[in-house]
Parts: sequence; structure tokens; C-alpha cells
Amino acid sequence: MDESSAAVRFTILGPVAARRGGAELELGGRQQRLVLALLLANAGSVVGLTDLVDTIWNQDPPTSAVNVVHRYIGTLRRLIEPDLPVRAVGGYLIRHAAGYRLRVDEDSLDLLNFRRLVTQARAAAEPGAAVRLYTQALALWRGACGSGLDPESRTHPAFAAIEAECTHAVRDAADTALLGGRPRLMIPALRQAAGQHPLDEALQARLILTLAADGRQAEALQTFQQVRRRLADELGIDPSPELLDAYDRLLHQRAAGGDPPPPPDPHAVPRAQSPLGGEETTNQTIPRPTPAQLPPDHPYFGGRVDLLARAQTLLDEDRRQGRATVALALYGTAGIGKSTLAIHLGHRLAAGYPDGQLYADLRGFAVHERAMGPAEALRGFLDSLGVPQQSRPSELHALAGLYRSILAGRQVLLVIDNCRDFEHVRHLLPGTPGCLAIVTSRNQLTGLVSTGRAHPLPVGPPPPEEAREYLVRRLGAARLAAEPAAVAQIIAGSGRLPRALAVVAARAAALPEAPLADFAVQLQASPSGAAVRRWPGTAASRGPGDRNMQHLRWSWSGRVRATRG
Repeated sequence: MDESSAAVRFTILGPVAARRGGAELELGGRQQRLVLALLLANAGSVVGLTDLVDTIWNQDPPTSAVNVVHRYIGTLRRLIEPDLPVRAVGGYLIRHAAGYRLRVDEDSLDLLNFRRLVTQARAAAEPGAAVRLYTQALALWRGACGSGLDPESRTHPAFAAIEAECTHAVRDAADTALLGGRPRLMIPALRQAAGQHPLDEALQARLILTLAADGRQAEALQTFQQVRRRLADELGIDPSPELLDAYDRLLHQRAAGGDPPPPPDPHAVPRAQSPLGGEETTNQTIPRPTPAQLPPDHPYFGGRVDLLARAQTLLDEDRRQGRATVALALYGTAGIGKSTLAIHLGHRLAAGYPDGQLYADLRGFAVHERAMGPAEALRGFLDSLGVPQQSRPSELHALAGLYRSILAGRQVLLVIDNCRDFEHVRHLLPGTPGCLAIVTSRNQLTGLVSTGRAHPLPVGPPPPEEAREYLVRRLGAARLAAEPAAVAQIIAGSGRLPRALAVVAARAAALPEAPLADFAVQLQASPSGAAVRRWPGTAASRGPGDRNMQHLRWSWSGRVRATRG
């Protein structure tokens, strides 16, 4: 990257801006500025054309949308590199098959510089050095990420995740400053972050403790009272255990007149008495529930070893690298077992999310049912999180903001089933590093994956041996061993689709005396048997698997009547 005076430096930790030699560049209108902001937020990763179009125009893009995006890119390229020859590739904006990438490094983008300093701070052996590095990192923030963009655009998961990185760094910095006896250095950054996230109780707890450690006990007490009232008035809930623990430590420090409190314990148990020194809790506040909404794991689930291992590897690697995974995106054709796999994976991961598990079936591909919209899903989640109806805004983006504020500082797992596309799910995604969404769809969700904070997990048919193991679990090894040819025909004729295998197994279990060969013949006679084996599939409504299931239900119901007759 050119380090001369002509080099361009970009900022996104606050207003989106670009400067060359100290002079700010004119970035153009709202949409063009948003294109640059998305490229900066993804910090050197490819941003898909689909994500750019979806973010700019929401659900109603014009027919010329892709051409307009290309034009914006061309304008930005000429702005950043004015001496670039016509049709030259350039050194900043790089075209890829799926979209575009902005080539930046730690010296040209404040976000990457911030991440470098935070990584160094977390690795520092001495608290004083760590606090200095944290102070440098947090000084790069000049406001909310992407401030100046329209409010709807700023709800994009890429911007929300960067905001979460900041709040996480502020918390770590405050803890380090308290341990190192240098609380005053962190108060400005804590004030700014707490002001931007007034319902983030982890931030508010650290602000209280840091003020107290700096000798500002009256201000710390006033901060607690303000936060407590805000939680009651806006959300109708009591302070969290972490916030009550900070208050408890503050009272003990005031009583002892001495040592500053240590960093907060996020798992502390609240005291039984009221935080107002003996007052009864008002009727307007309610205890904060811990949702446990995952449907039961499938009793016959088995296999999928490679996919489960892949999901765990991705999450472990992100943790080692300090990255925040927003979502795992499971996609595949109808009947392939996405929902069953997502629920099973949710149960496997649930212990790592002690603040609860949320579940919603968005019914994005239902034919005879209305799809659940994001606002309806958000209201359901807020119900489960204990937020009274009278405390909720009616507008979608405000609902999403409240929802993310509630999740801030908590470790919650979400399973969001049958979403239609990225727009269907974007407002439901968490914005904090401690939360994870497992999302299923028949479509590839390129808009979600292109944010750089979601991993795609294509779900194909299980291998033949796993399909056979499933039938063994349902029907018993002896029955399968008696008709190996029929078993092979069932596995092949079903296309190894788990839903088709489940229908076969259920019918065969209901008729223990019927030969498996009868079911194999019926399956092979399915008119869509060939179509159901197609993979991958990205149908927008009913997939071939749905049509095959309907045929199987009709044909086997007739077979049942004939056998019983």
C-alpha cells in the first residue's frame, strides 16, 4: 500500500470518511457512501453484490440495481485513485466473481488499527502497558460506527458487530484498569460507550465501579439509580445480577471508606434485598427470565458427524482469532434435514450460552401458512426475554434496536428456522460477540455470509452408511439384515433425503409384518424420485422434496389399506 502523502486513509469508527493528505474526499450521496461503508466494515473481505443490493434497496431493488452498484464502485474508484487510467484495475477496489473488496491495511483503516491495538493490549503482560494500548485503541472511536448513515442501514449486522467489538474492548479495558489501579484513564471511554448503549448493563456496571475506584462514589451511586430507573421505565425489568453486584461492591466500599472495588463478576448472584436499601421491588418490574425454547432433540438423530465437527471447528477457530461469529447459515434443499440438524446442534452448544436459547420458525417456504415476519419474531423474542408489551416500540428498526440492547452483554443462542433470505433474518441477528444464531434456509443466504461474520454450512444428503444407520435405529438391525436389497433400494430411491427416510421408517414401523420390499417399490415408483435427488437446490417455494413427500403419503396410505384389507 502506498505510504506517500497521496495515500488514502479511511475511517468508519464514527462518520464514514476518506482523506488524502489531510483533505477529506467528497464521498457522494447516501447510497454511494453506504457502498463504501459496507466495504470498510468488511475490512478487506469480499462483499457480495447481493448484500450490497439488499442493503441499499431493502426488499424493493430496481431492475437496474446491479448496474447502479457497478457505477457507484466506478465513481469511488476514480475518487480514490484519480490518476488511474481508464479500465485499469487499481490498487484499492478489487472486483471478484461474487462482489467487491476494498484493499486496506492497519495504516489505512482505523478499524484494523483498532483491532491491532486491542489484540496487543489483551496480550500485554503488564496492566499498565495494556491500559495504554487500550487507551490508544479507544481514542480512534469518534462516535457510533458508520454514524451519518441512515438509521435503517446502520442496523446491518456488519456495523452492529463492530459496535459490539468496541463495547467488548471497553469492558476489557475497564477490568484491566481496575486491576492495575488506573481507573481514571478509562472513564472517558466508558462514559461514551455507556451513553451510546444505555441498556448495556455490563458497561454500566463497569462505569459504576470505575467511578467508585476513582473516588467519585456519589456519581457512581447516581449512575446506578439512573440505570435502575431506565430499566424499569423502558423495559419493565430489574437490574441484572452483574449490575446488582457492582452496586453491592459500591455500598461496601462506601461503608468501609477504603479500597476500590475489583472488576465485576458477570455471574454474580444478586442479593435478596432491594437495591434501594430495603425497599420492596415495585410491581412494575419483573424478574428476568432465562428462555429455553429449543424444541426437543430428535430421538433418532444420528450421523452428520462431518457437519457437526465443521461447525465446532469454525466456532473454535473464531474464538482463538478473537472474531465474533454472528451466525452459522445451514442451507439445502427441502427435506434434507436442516431443521433437525440445527436443533441438534443447538442442544450441543446450549451449555455455552447460559443466558438462554431462543427459537423461531419463520415459515419462509410454507405454502398453506403465512410466513412469520421479522417484527412478529422480534416481539416473540422480547416476550421470552421478559420485556412487557407496553415497553416496546412499534417500528421494526426500533424493535430491533431494543432487542439487541437486551442481548448486549448476555450469552444467548438463537435457532432461526426456515428463513427465506437475508432480509427475512437480518433484524433478528445478535450484535454482541457472546451470542450466536443458527439459521436455516433453502437459499444460500449470500447476503448474510458476505457480512464476514457468518459461516455457510451447506447441508447435503447424508452418506449411505448414515442413512442405513438411521433405518437401523428406527426398524432394528434384524429387520434390515433380512432384506438387504430392499434396504439398498430404499436408500437409493429416497435420494438419502432424511425426510423421505423418516416417512419410510414411520410407515414400516407401523406395519412390522410388511416386507421392506413393498416400501422400496412404492418409493421407486414416485414420479419425482429423480427430482428429489437433485442437489444442491435453492428453490424459492416448494422444493422437489415437498412434492415427493406428498406422493409418498398418498401412495403409502393406499398400501396400508391394501395390506390391512
